[in-house]
This record gives sequence, C-alpha cells and structure tokens, in this order.
Amino acid sequence: MSMRVTFLGTSGAVPTTHRNPTAIYCQREGDGFLFDCGEGTQRQMMRFRTGFSIDHIFVTHTHGDHVLGIPGLVQTMDFNERDAALAIHCPPGEKRLVERLVSATGTRPSFPVRVNEVTAGEVALRGDEYEVRAFDVEHRTTAVGYALVEDDRKGRFDRDRAEELGVPVGPKFSALHEGRSVELDDGTVVDPEQVVGDPRPGRRFVYTGDTEPVDSTVEAATRADLLVHDATFAEDRRDRASQTGHSTAKQAGEVAARAGAKRLALTHISSRYAGDVSAHLDEARSVFAGEVFVPEDGDTVEIPYPDAA
Repeated sequence: MSMRVTFLGTSGAVPTTHRNPTAIYCQREGDGFLFDCGEGTQRQMMRFRTGFSIDHIFVTHTHGDHVLGIPGLVQTMDFNERDAALAIHCPPGEKRLVERLVSATGTRPSFPVRVNEVTAGEVALRGDEYEVRAFDVEHRTTAVGYALVEDDRKGRFDRDRAEELGVPVGPKFSALHEGRSVELDDGTVVDPEQVVGDPRPGRRFVYTGDTEPVDSTVEAATRADLLVHDATFAEDRRDRASQTGHSTAKQAGEVAARAGAKRLALTHISSRYAGDVSAHLDEARSVFAGEVFVPEDGDTVEIPYPDAA
C-alpha cells in the first residue's frame, strides 16, 4: 500500500518565484489529504499532477500563508462539478473564519463543506487502519500539528512452520493469521502465536506547521518515518525565530534526533535565503544523523513501511 507526500508549497510567509506558500499533499492508497492550503494551491495541484481527489484539509493555523488558498481551491472544485463532501479541520476557535474563507466569493459551493474544530490530543480523522491526530505546537496564534499514524499490521505468517505443525493449506491459514486458534483433524490445537510473528508497525507522517521547537512534537514524531518541521530560519536568525514563533533548521534537527525520526524535511523557508539552503542542511545534519532534505515545490517522496527491505 503506497504512501507519498508531495510538497506543493514550501515558502515562509512571503512566497518567492520558486516557492509557493505552504501546502502539502499526502496520498495514502486511495485517500488524499491536504495539509494547509496557501494561496495558489489549486494551481500547484494541477502543475504537479496530484489531482483534486481530497476529502480532508487539515489546517494548522489561520495565518494567511496557510489558508488563503482555500477560496480558490473550493471554487475550482465547484467549477469541476464536484459533488463529494469536503471536510476542513482547524484549531479551536477558528471554525467561523474558515467558513468565511469557504464563502469568500459571496457564494456557497454546490457540494457540502463541513468545518471541524480539533483540539490537540484529539483524533481529527479515523480512517481505515489509520488516524490523523492533532498535537500541540507553539506559534503566535492558536495552532496544532498533525500526525498521520497507521495501525500496526499483522505479524508475518510462517507458512513453513504451519505446515510442520500439520495445518492444511487453506482456510485455517487465514484463521491463524487473523488471530484465531484452529483445531486439526487429530484434535491438536494450533494457536496463532505459534505461526504468526509480532505485529509490525505502520507508517507515521508528522507535519508541524509553524512552530517553535516543543516537546509535544518530539512525542508526536517518535520514530516517525517522515517529520516535516518548520525551519523558517538558519541559526543566523535564531533570535528572530524565537520572536516570531518559528524554528531554525538546527532546532528542527534537534527535535528529529530526540524523536528518533528516520527522515526530516525542512520547510517554510524564509525568502531571505532565496535559493541557498546550504546552511539549513549543514545545521540540521550537525545534530541529526538521519536523512535531511529541503524540499522544492513539486518534490514527491515515498514513505515505505518501517520493516521494508
């Protein structure tokens, strides 16, 4: 089952000619999710061929560079004769503002749009073998981050061991893999733990939105397969990062290291760094041993299972 993340917008508050305001598209098999929706996101979705098949938008906070794309995206969906419902999840107290964005052109879309406030610690969405959880972040306004966390998967079925125990090929194999004991023709009972390995972890994708480095991100991103963390500034603007509720690349690396994350994507890059993000990479790599990258708009990464070869 595939999971991939496409970076539609990677700039800080001020866009550049190469970086659009914040938006991240995540596709998990047939489910599509959008995390934040900066201005022009609908064009980025066309440009990078993600399509508009999303049923959920997760808003971290309502600063303009994270939400001003909502009116245009909703209108584009309407023009495309969408009829499926759309859910927009946002932090507490922001429902009315988001609803105003949905109807900013003075009309309501022809398809249902539901706005749902979600508090840190709550499950924003429970899907088929996964959930999207909100967690605390620290910015200059009410804000949350989101973690897409898959359920544990079944352990590996040891067919050879099952046959050694006399289990016939067929329905009893499935029963054991589903966790049910089976009785053989001679009365012997075979239990699942005899032929099924330990549960295997699912994948974890974590997106902070705008935030200072905080312990709650470390907790949410524990053993994350991909952590997308605010890295608006390099260390030369550490004081500015603190004043504005952002992080430096080094601080993002420290969070990733504490969390034991596998990969770290540095986003929300201030326009002051233009096309030179070498300092961001050097600083994060100085404290984090995992893979670090600064995505460009349009970059797509696959998230494999933790036990993938």
